[in-house]
Amino acid sequence: MSWFESLILGLVQGLTEFLPVSSSAHLRLTAAFSGWEDPGAAFTAITQIGTEAAVLIYFRKDIGRIISAWTRSLFDSSVRKKDQDAKMGWLVIVGSIPIGVLGVTLKDQIEGPFRDLRITATMLVVIGIVIGIADRLAARDEKGGRHRAPKQRKALEDLGVKDGLIFGLCQACALIPGVSRSGATISGGLFMGYRREAAARYSFLLAIPAVLASGVFELKDAVEGGHVDWGPTAFATVIAFGSGYAVIAWFMKYISTKSFMPFVYYRVVLGIVIIGLVAMGVLSPHAAESAG
Repeated sequence: MSWFESLILGLVQGLTEFLPVSSSAHLRLTAAFSGWEDPGAAFTAITQIGTEAAVLIYFRKDIGRIISAWTRSLFDSSVRKKDQDAKMGWLVIVGSIPIGVLGVTLKDQIEGPFRDLRITATMLVVIGIVIGIADRLAARDEKGGRHRAPKQRKALEDLGVKDGLIFGLCQACALIPGVSRSGATISGGLFMGYRREAAARYSFLLAIPAVLASGVFELKDAVEGGHVDWGPTAFATVIAFGSGYAVIAWFMKYISTKSFMPFVYYRVVLGIVIIGLVAMGVLSPHAAESAG
């Protein structure tokens, strides 16, 4: 991988990680359209450490409170029952179980068949439609109607173990390129009746252990296998951190008042274009995959 490729791929990772458009799909597609080798699941996982570092810094106050309260809850059951931050710590752990189990179980598929461009394009369209339906449902509740008052949606304080596991299952769907971690979890939260900001905040917090664990796991395999270009990969990770932080700050403001529909239209159009290009033979579904 050249330094220019790592710059572009790092920017793509940072700009798309937190938007409901799928960063893994855009890394895959950027390589395919450019005639570069597929950066691979290992590159994606390692550069995601950069974007998760952006989450840690942006939500540092929330995370500090959660870790402190969760630690105290280990020794004091009353804290576990009454403190919202302690409860959130446990719910992040609970919500991380599905992706942890499926990530290990489906590792070979994630690094191989799931990276087929036809699957990526299909997921862009299908999940785009799902996000659109969830967005319209939330908008209907927020605005109400001629004969119906606006409906009060759930806050994070209403989150329980059942909903935490459902959020976790939605996040696990993002193991397939094209799904989008934020898109799947936020739309899942909207279907369950949560406010947009609440669904997004839990989505970002929930991603921290999963992404960091995946990144460390891939780092270990990369060190043992020696199949990663460390300089360009580290550079891409730094670029992903900077661009990712800027996107978080913008996105958290955007979702409080704006619709997800622009992302829905973008996903559907992009997916249809990719399906068409593959069908016409312009793009191979396995275009430019690396041999590593």
